[in-house]
Amino acid sequence: MNLKLKIEQLPKLAKDKHKENKTFFAKLKKKPPKQLDYIMQELHEDEFKQTNCLECANCCKTTGPLFMDKDIQRISKHFKMKEQQFISEYLRIDEDNDYVLQSVPCAFLGLDNYCSIYEVRPKACREFPHTDRKKFQQISNLTMQNVAICPAAYNIVEEMKKRIK
Repeated sequence: MNLKLKIEQLPKLAKDKHKENKTFFAKLKKKPPKQLDYIMQELHEDEFKQTNCLECANCCKTTGPLFMDKDIQRISKHFKMKEQQFISEYLRIDEDNDYVLQSVPCAFLGLDNYCSIYEVRPKACREFPHTDRKKFQQISNLTMQNVAICPAAYNIVEEMKKRIK
């Protein structure tokens, strides 16, 4: 399946798997395998050996990261702007009282899918899709959202369900 086709089908694929994934993650939360962090690290690394985010950038096109105070400080310094100026130009406060992008696709995403602030990008972008995070079972709700956005996250969860019975 080519990537463009997969990205277009991803929300439906994720929706079709939602109930199955929810059940799987509920069991995983109750009794995570001892080696879960190692398994996830391996699945993450294997997937990203064959996945090039620059071919997709769906995360940057459809969702925005949270901007923590350190992110705002680092990025505004990069632009040689005052933090408040950066905030008013690019960010808004969402319903959870977090700083997020004013709109998507991300203002820093180029037509070539390259990020113009890659070296100073927010922590949430650096860690996306969070499939190699320690205590992975604690972010199942986030992962359920990410499988509808990120083909790599979708593939990792599908492999994970095969590996962890």
